[in-house]
Order: sequence, then C-alpha cells, then structure tokens
Amino acid sequence: MTEAPPDRCPDCGKPWAVHVCDRVEAVPTKLRVVILQHPQEDDELLGTAKLVTLTLPNSEIRVGLSWASLDHALGTTNASKERWAVLAASKLPAELPGAVKTQPVILVDRNGRPRDLGRHGLDGVIVLDGTWSQAKTLWWRNAWLLKLPRIVLTPREPSMYGRLRKEPRRDYVSTLEAVADVLPALGEPEEARNSLRRLLRTLLQRVRDAKPVRTADPASEAASGD
Repeated sequence: MTEAPPDRCPDCGKPWAVHVCDRVEAVPTKLRVVILQHPQEDDELLGTAKLVTLTLPNSEIRVGLSWASLDHALGTTNASKERWAVLAASKLPAELPGAVKTQPVILVDRNGRPRDLGRHGLDGVIVLDGTWSQAKTLWWRNAWLLKLPRIVLTPREPSMYGRLRKEPRRDYVSTLEAVADVLPALGEPEEARNSLRRLLRTLLQRVRDAKPVRTADPASEAASGD
C-alpha cells in the first residue's frame, strides 16, 4: 500500500487542515457498494469516494480503466448479473409509465423495464467515479455494464458543493450524494444517507474555512453520471 504524503491523512487522503476522519459515523448495510474509479481521478480535496468507504463498511474502491467481467470487477466468482445494478446517469426509457418516471430512484432491467424497488433482489451496486468524461470512459470500456440492471437517480436535492465546484448540470451530484440517495430507496437505513451527508457537509465547511481554497475543475466528479 502506498503511504500517504505527510501532509495528508492516511485514512481519508485529505489534507490535514480539512480531513474528516474524526467525524466518520459508520453505518452497516446489506448491499455491497463497489466504486469503480478512473485512475486519473485526482480530486483529493473535494472527491468523495473515500468518504463513502469510510462510512459504509460493506463498500470498496477499485481503481482501473477496464475489467474483463463483473466477476473481475468484484473480485468474486459466479456473480449474478441480475443481482448487481450500475448507478450511472442515463436517460429514462421512453416507455416507462408516467408514475414510475416521477420516482427519484428507478431500477430498470437491461432492457429498460422497471423493477420493483421493494423486491429488488440485488446483492450490490456498482458506482462509476471520476470526472464526467472519465465516467463515460469507464462506461464504454466495460461493455458488461450494459448487461446489468441500471439505477436511474433524480437527486432529492441539488449538490451540496454550491460554489466550491460547478457541476455540468444542476441535477448532477457527487458520488457520495448519489449513493446516499440510492441506498434508502433500496431498503437500507435512512441513517446511511444522513451519516454520509453529515460527513460531506463537514468536509465542505472545513474546505471553506481553510485558506487558500483550491476549487475543482468544472468537469467534476461523477457518480450518477455516464
């Protein structure tokens, strides 16, 4: 394991002036969350993937550009494609019923047909992490993702970043915020969302308090993005 530079926290990777490990409140989940992170994702100040893994014990980050299969990405064998969904920004299938389209979290099968969130039958969720262009690269370099159910998210609230980071679209949010909204819809405790958002709120406040503040490039981190 590569050691963190002396000016950064070895656990969250943030500069000591803004690190938030003292505010982590872990929440166990049944669902496994696997974050596929682009190797050039380098937003060490405002990135949120590591905050997700600190908060959710049943989550992990895997860094790379492509994986040969779902099993390769998960580090498992015989994983069922029907029991893993990918969270990525995408257009809603036109044929979805109007009542379904209004839901903030929608689960569709590989053919675009809605699945019942209350009986989703999932083992876990795959999240793509990087800038929006990097997330697109991950999507298209891993063709097996197209064979998985897909989670389509309409965030409950605008991104918490505010002026610290400009999102490509108003309804785009960070990896942490996307995971926080999706998990309760899939039956996980609301406290998972609350704990994640509290941690991000603390980070953002510490970044604002730190001088000087380095803000991220507008082509920012993706989670619900493809």
